[in-house]
Amino acid sequence: MADYTFYTNPMSRGQIARWALHEVGADYAQSLVDWQHKSEQFITANPMGKVPTLVHHADGGDRIITEAAAICLYLAEMHPEAGLLPNDAEMADYFRWTFFAAGPVEQCITSRALKFEPTPEQEGMAGWGSFDRTMNTLDGFLTGRTWVCGERFTMADVYVGSSVDWGLTFGILPPRESFVAYAERVQARPAYKAAKAIDNDLIESMRK
Repeated sequence: MADYTFYTNPMSRGQIARWALHEVGADYAQSLVDWQHKSEQFITANPMGKVPTLVHHADGGDRIITEAAAICLYLAEMHPEAGLLPNDAEMADYFRWTFFAAGPVEQCITSRALKFEPTPEQEGMAGWGSFDRTMNTLDGFLTGRTWVCGERFTMADVYVGSSVDWGLTFGILPPRESFVAYAERVQARPAYKAAKAIDNDLIESMRK
């Protein structure tokens, strides 16, 4: 049995988790989720019925991890040999910007895609404040920086990089210089290319 069972659909955030699995060199078996016919086994693992869902077949019993950001950070912890964990000096940026991408960036992208923009009066309640404020903050951070933790790629870049890459691909993030350059560095990663090739092939086969 593989170390992990990976529930996913290629047209989903499962692409983030697959990239993370490849970055750490994990031994995994995929289980493709049909949106209309979700298996009982999958729903038992994740009653939300959402992907990605990862089941780690650990020595002490199965562990279930959901939420793409959590899956990324968990895999980095389970595979320290991959060298994707932060050192003490990098830890603040590692956690801050992973969860900034999982929170404000995710929320502002979703709200923009759904054509909902909070009014100035609503910004205090909205976790991202406003689309422009979030974009300016991310742009300011990435400008003049190679990776989230400086000059070294870490698991934070899988999640933050996926957010920027996806947002640019679908035209939701503005093509600012810092975003485009960061996405290009992300796309050059061998693990990114390997994972993306699998998902692209699956998408192509689903369209036939």
